[in-house]
Amino acid sequence: MSATTTPLILGRTHAGFEIGDYSLEAQAIEVETPKAGSRAWIGYVAPMATFTIMTTLERQFQAHYLWMYSAKVIIVTALLIAGMSGWKRDIRANGRMLLIGAVVGLAAFVLWIVLDRITPPLKFLGTRVGYNPFKEIADPATRTLFLSVRFLGLALMVPLMEELFWRSFLLRWITDQEYEKLAVGTFSWGAFALVAGAFGFAHPEWLAGIVFAVLMALLLRRTRSLFSCIVAHSVTNLALGIYVLVTHHWHYW
Repeated sequence: MSATTTPLILGRTHAGFEIGDYSLEAQAIEVETPKAGSRAWIGYVAPMATFTIMTTLERQFQAHYLWMYSAKVIIVTALLIAGMSGWKRDIRANGRMLLIGAVVGLAAFVLWIVLDRITPPLKFLGTRVGYNPFKEIADPATRTLFLSVRFLGLALMVPLMEELFWRSFLLRWITDQEYEKLAVGTFSWGAFALVAGAFGFAHPEWLAGIVFAVLMALLLRRTRSLFSCIVAHSVTNLALGIYVLVTHHWHYW
Protein backbone atom coordinates (compact mmCIF):
# COMPACT_ATOMS: atom_id res chain seq x y z
CA MET A 1 0.00 0.00 0.00
CA SER A 2 1.53 3.32 -1.05
CA ALA A 3 2.31 5.90 1.61
CA THR A 4 0.26 9.08 1.37
CA THR A 5 3.19 11.38 2.06
CA THR A 6 4.31 13.28 -1.03
CA PRO A 7 7.41 11.51 -2.42
CA LEU A 8 10.68 13.36 -2.91
CA ILE A 9 10.92 13.18 -6.66
CA LEU A 10 14.15 13.35 -8.60
CA GLY A 11 13.50 13.26 -12.32
CA ARG A 12 15.79 12.99 -15.32
CA THR A 13 18.22 15.88 -15.36
CA HIS A 14 21.64 17.04 -16.49
CA ALA A 15 21.74 19.91 -14.02
CA GLY A 16 24.08 20.18 -11.05
CA PHE A 17 22.72 20.38 -7.53
CA GLU A 18 24.24 21.46 -4.24
CA ILE A 19 24.78 18.96 -1.43
CA GLY A 20 26.24 20.37 1.76
CA ASP A 21 29.53 22.09 1.03
CA TYR A 22 30.09 20.51 -2.35
CA SER A 23 28.35 20.25 -5.65
CA LEU A 24 27.50 17.02 -7.40
CA GLU A 25 26.97 16.98 -11.11
CA ALA A 26 23.81 15.00 -11.68
CA GLN A 27 24.21 12.42 -14.38
CA ALA A 28 21.35 11.66 -16.71
CA ILE A 29 19.24 9.44 -14.49
CA GLU A 30 17.31 7.00 -16.59
CA VAL A 31 14.12 5.83 -14.93
CA GLU A 32 12.91 2.86 -16.90
CA THR A 33 9.21 2.36 -17.38
CA PRO A 34 8.41 -1.10 -15.99
CA LYS A 35 7.12 -3.65 -18.44
CA ALA A 36 3.78 -5.28 -17.77
CA GLY A 37 4.25 -8.30 -15.52
CA SER A 38 7.76 -7.27 -14.58
CA ARG A 39 9.34 -9.60 -12.04
CA ALA A 40 12.38 -7.46 -11.29
CA TRP A 41 11.26 -7.30 -7.65
CA ILE A 42 12.28 -10.93 -7.21
CA GLY A 43 15.92 -9.96 -7.58
CA TYR A 44 15.57 -7.66 -4.55
CA VAL A 45 13.34 -9.83 -2.38
CA ALA A 46 14.51 -13.42 -2.97
CA PRO A 47 18.05 -12.98 -1.57
CA MET A 48 16.76 -11.16 1.53
CA ALA A 49 13.99 -13.70 2.17
CA THR A 50 16.38 -16.62 1.76
CA PHE A 51 18.93 -14.99 4.04
CA THR A 52 16.28 -14.43 6.73
CA ILE A 53 15.00 -18.01 6.60
CA MET A 54 18.49 -19.50 6.73
CA THR A 55 19.52 -17.21 9.58
CA THR A 56 16.52 -18.41 11.56
CA LEU A 57 17.52 -22.03 10.90
CA GLU A 58 21.07 -21.30 12.06
CA ARG A 59 19.73 -20.34 15.46
CA GLN A 60 17.82 -23.61 15.69
CA PHE A 61 20.74 -25.80 14.59
CA GLN A 62 23.75 -24.02 16.08
CA ALA A 63 25.87 -27.19 16.12
CA HIS A 64 25.93 -27.00 12.31
CA TYR A 65 26.51 -23.25 12.09
CA LEU A 66 29.80 -23.53 10.17
CA TRP A 67 28.22 -25.40 7.27
CA MET A 68 24.88 -23.60 7.39
CA TYR A 69 26.47 -20.15 7.27
CA SER A 70 28.76 -21.20 4.42
CA ALA A 71 25.79 -22.57 2.50
CA LYS A 72 23.88 -19.36 3.15
CA VAL A 73 26.65 -17.24 1.65
CA ILE A 74 26.82 -19.43 -1.45
CA ILE A 75 23.04 -19.58 -2.00
CA VAL A 76 22.33 -15.89 -1.34
CA THR A 77 25.28 -14.82 -3.52
CA ALA A 78 23.96 -17.03 -6.32
CA LEU A 79 20.51 -15.43 -6.00
CA LEU A 80 22.03 -11.95 -6.14
CA ILE A 81 23.90 -12.85 -9.32
CA ALA A 82 20.81 -14.47 -10.84
CA GLY A 83 18.75 -11.32 -10.24
CA MET A 84 21.44 -8.88 -11.32
CA SER A 85 19.67 -7.83 -14.49
CA GLY A 86 16.89 -6.33 -12.37
CA TRP A 87 19.07 -4.22 -10.04
CA LYS A 88 22.45 -3.56 -11.63
CA ARG A 89 21.29 -0.20 -13.05
CA ASP A 90 20.68 0.99 -9.46
CA ILE A 91 24.41 1.06 -8.68
CA ARG A 92 26.79 3.60 -10.21
CA ALA A 93 30.34 3.47 -8.91
CA ASN A 94 31.84 6.86 -8.14
CA GLY A 95 35.16 7.82 -6.51
CA ARG A 96 33.67 10.64 -4.45
CA MET A 97 30.88 8.39 -3.21
CA LEU A 98 33.50 5.81 -2.22
CA LEU A 99 35.15 8.31 0.12
CA ILE A 100 31.87 9.64 1.51
CA GLY A 101 30.56 6.11 2.07
CA ALA A 102 33.74 5.07 3.90
CA VAL A 103 33.56 8.04 6.27
CA VAL A 104 29.86 7.49 7.01
CA GLY A 105 30.50 3.77 7.47
CA LEU A 106 33.17 4.33 10.11
CA ALA A 107 30.93 6.79 11.96
CA ALA A 108 28.08 4.27 11.82
CA PHE A 109 30.34 1.57 13.28
CA VAL A 110 31.19 3.75 16.28
CA LEU A 111 27.53 4.59 16.80
CA TRP A 112 26.55 0.92 16.59
CA ILE A 113 28.96 -0.08 19.37
CA VAL A 114 28.12 2.89 21.61
CA LEU A 115 24.35 2.62 21.20
CA ASP A 116 24.32 -1.13 21.74
CA ARG A 117 26.04 -0.66 25.10
CA ILE A 118 23.27 1.59 26.40
CA THR A 119 20.25 -0.06 24.76
CA PRO A 120 18.12 -2.51 26.77
CA PRO A 121 17.65 -5.82 24.93
CA LEU A 122 14.21 -6.83 23.71
CA LYS A 123 13.73 -10.55 24.31
CA PHE A 124 11.34 -11.04 21.40
CA LEU A 125 14.09 -10.01 18.97
CA GLY A 126 16.26 -12.92 20.10
CA THR A 127 20.05 -12.96 19.97
CA ARG A 128 22.73 -13.83 17.47
CA VAL A 129 24.36 -17.26 17.48
CA GLY A 130 27.54 -15.88 19.06
CA TYR A 131 29.74 -18.32 17.17
CA ASN A 132 33.38 -18.41 18.29
CA PRO A 133 35.41 -20.09 15.51
CA PHE A 134 38.51 -20.35 17.70
CA LYS A 135 36.56 -22.47 20.16
CA GLU A 136 34.38 -24.42 17.77
CA ILE A 137 36.84 -25.17 14.93
CA ALA A 138 39.93 -27.12 15.92
CA ASP A 139 41.56 -27.36 12.50
CA PRO A 140 43.44 -24.11 11.64
CA ALA A 141 42.92 -24.49 7.89
CA THR A 142 39.17 -25.00 8.27
CA ARG A 143 39.01 -22.05 10.68
CA THR A 144 40.83 -19.79 8.24
CA LEU A 145 38.56 -20.86 5.41
CA PHE A 146 35.48 -20.22 7.53
CA LEU A 147 36.70 -16.77 8.58
CA SER A 148 37.27 -15.92 4.91
CA VAL A 149 33.69 -16.95 4.11
CA ARG A 150 32.40 -15.14 7.20
CA PHE A 151 34.01 -11.86 6.17
CA LEU A 152 32.89 -12.34 2.56
CA GLY A 153 29.32 -12.60 3.80
CA LEU A 154 29.68 -9.84 6.38
CA ALA A 155 31.47 -7.18 4.35
CA LEU A 156 30.37 -7.88 0.76
CA MET A 157 27.25 -10.04 0.44
CA VAL A 158 25.18 -8.59 3.30
CA PRO A 159 25.77 -4.89 2.43
CA LEU A 160 24.81 -5.49 -1.20
CA MET A 161 21.79 -7.63 -0.32
CA GLU A 162 20.44 -5.34 2.40
CA GLU A 163 20.97 -2.06 0.56
CA LEU A 164 19.26 -3.45 -2.53
CA PHE A 165 16.30 -4.66 -0.48
CA TRP A 166 15.87 -1.93 2.15
CA ARG A 167 17.13 1.22 0.43
CA SER A 168 16.65 0.56 -3.29
CA PHE A 169 13.50 -1.57 -3.34
CA LEU A 170 11.49 -1.17 -0.13
CA LEU A 171 11.84 2.61 0.27
CA ARG A 172 10.53 3.08 -3.26
CA TRP A 173 7.91 0.31 -3.10
CA ILE A 174 6.28 1.70 0.06
CA THR A 175 6.27 5.13 -1.60
CA ASP A 176 4.75 3.82 -4.83
CA GLN A 177 4.14 0.18 -5.71
CA GLU A 178 5.17 1.04 -9.27
CA TYR A 179 8.60 1.60 -7.74
CA GLU A 180 10.53 1.21 -10.99
CA LYS A 181 9.12 4.56 -12.12
CA LEU A 182 10.97 6.24 -9.24
CA ALA A 183 14.68 7.03 -9.29
CA VAL A 184 16.80 5.46 -6.55
CA GLY A 185 16.78 7.88 -3.62
CA THR A 186 13.19 8.91 -4.23
CA PHE A 187 10.97 8.08 -1.26
CA SER A 188 8.30 9.49 1.01
CA TRP A 189 8.99 10.33 4.63
CA GLY A 190 6.41 7.72 5.56
CA ALA A 191 8.50 5.09 3.78
CA PHE A 192 11.59 6.51 5.49
CA ALA A 193 10.07 5.95 8.95
CA LEU A 194 8.64 2.50 8.20
CA VAL A 195 11.87 1.17 6.73
CA ALA A 196 13.97 2.58 9.57
CA GLY A 197 11.75 0.87 12.12
CA ALA A 198 11.58 -2.43 10.26
CA PHE A 199 15.33 -2.51 9.69
CA GLY A 200 16.00 -1.77 13.35
CA PHE A 201 13.69 -4.48 14.65
CA ALA A 202 15.21 -6.98 12.23
CA HIS A 203 18.36 -6.78 14.40
CA PRO A 204 18.90 -7.69 18.08
CA GLU A 205 20.69 -4.32 18.38
CA TRP A 206 17.42 -2.60 17.58
CA LEU A 207 18.25 1.03 18.44
CA ALA A 208 21.60 0.89 16.65
CA GLY A 209 19.75 -0.64 13.70
CA ILE A 210 17.21 2.17 13.58
CA VAL A 211 19.92 4.84 13.73
CA PHE A 212 21.91 3.03 11.05
CA ALA A 213 18.85 2.85 8.77
CA VAL A 214 18.23 6.57 9.28
CA LEU A 215 21.84 7.34 8.36
CA MET A 216 21.71 5.19 5.24
CA ALA A 217 18.42 6.69 4.05
CA LEU A 218 19.68 10.24 4.61
CA LEU A 219 22.92 9.39 2.82
CA LEU A 220 20.89 8.02 -0.09
CA ARG A 221 18.58 11.03 -0.08
CA ARG A 222 21.50 13.43 -0.09
CA THR A 223 23.74 11.73 -2.63
CA ARG A 224 21.19 9.80 -4.74
CA SER A 225 23.86 7.09 -4.77
CA LEU A 226 23.07 3.54 -3.68
CA PHE A 227 26.76 2.85 -4.21
CA SER A 228 27.62 5.19 -1.32
CA CYS A 229 25.23 3.26 0.95
CA ILE A 230 26.72 -0.09 -0.04
CA VAL A 231 30.22 1.22 0.66
CA ALA A 232 29.14 2.67 4.02
CA HIS A 233 27.41 -0.58 5.01
CA SER A 234 30.43 -2.61 3.93
CA VAL A 235 32.85 -0.45 5.94
CA THR A 236 30.61 -0.64 9.02
CA ASN A 237 30.37 -4.43 8.82
CA LEU A 238 34.06 -4.88 8.09
CA ALA A 239 34.99 -2.70 11.07
CA LEU A 240 32.53 -4.62 13.24
CA GLY A 241 34.03 -7.94 12.13
CA ILE A 242 37.55 -6.75 12.98
CA TYR A 243 36.25 -5.45 16.32
CA VAL A 244 34.79 -8.89 17.10
CA LEU A 245 38.06 -10.65 16.30
CA VAL A 246 40.10 -8.24 18.42
CA THR A 247 37.76 -8.01 21.43
CA HIS A 248 36.21 -11.51 21.23
CA HIS A 249 32.74 -9.99 21.58
CA TRP A 250 31.25 -12.93 19.74
CA HIS A 251 27.67 -11.93 20.56
CA TYR A 252 27.80 -9.73 17.46
CA TRP A 253 28.21 -12.90 15.35
